[in-house]
Amino acid sequence: MGSAFLGSRNEFKSDHQEGPTGSRGFFEILSGKGKGFEELLALRQEKQRSKDGMRARITKGKVTKMLKVPEGIPLPPYAISGVNPPMNDTYATHDAEGIEKMRASSKLAKEVLEMAGNMVKPGITTNDIDLAVHKMTIEAGAYPSPLNYGKFPKSVCTSLNEVICHGIPDTTVLQDGDIINIDVTVYLNGYHGDTSRMFLVGKNVSKDARHLVTVRPATDVTTESTEEALERAIAVCKPGVRFNQIGKAI
Repeated sequence: MGSAFLGSRNEFKSDHQEGPTGSRGFFEILSGKGKGFEELLALRQEKQRSKDGMRARITKGKVTKMLKVPEGIPLPPYAISGVNPPMNDTYATHDAEGIEKMRASSKLAKEVLEMAGNMVKPGITTNDIDLAVHKMTIEAGAYPSPLNYGKFPKSVCTSLNEVICHGIPDTTVLQDGDIINIDVTVYLNGYHGDTSRMFLVGKNVSKDARHLVTVRPATDVTTESTEEALERAIAVCKPGVRFNQIGKAI
């Protein structure tokens, strides 16, 4: 994870990439240029990070070529072109067969995420995680949904530390004390299964980061974690509940 789709005062830099099925694609990587006050603030933050023994802000590593998907694996509509289909505002009602396919794709996504999470340790790269996710997904006869979605060049999203979401796997090396989100989506039998989770890297993750990611200690009644917010949101879900109720629970 170095690159992401989020930033301020960014310039677009483009690299050509070959699509997952051999087609030529075109994607853009954001690279920020700090100026004036913004640059001074960033330098001040870096000095404080160094003083506190924290890792420097994440910078973009090398993004390797798109991986290939074997022939015979069913492809989502964007797989070759990299162009996302238009939004469909109509409601979709799934029959029993469709629901079972949804369960199957979600189960596979969960298994792939568990495998990827077991890889997390200091010394590996986010690209290593991408290679393993891609391999396990295609061996299961599925397509890694992020691949070429809107020209996204990788098969999983890895968002490290301050990267908010949808980080692009690259040669960035995980360090003791990092936190990382791994976002896995697979396309199986016409249905996407999507899941993500935060992981702690090594043993020296700060107290604040642990509180952010995991369930709080029983003795701590002052903080609530992201995991607890997720559990509260899941508890709200049932037929007839509006999506905004999920957001309110979080």
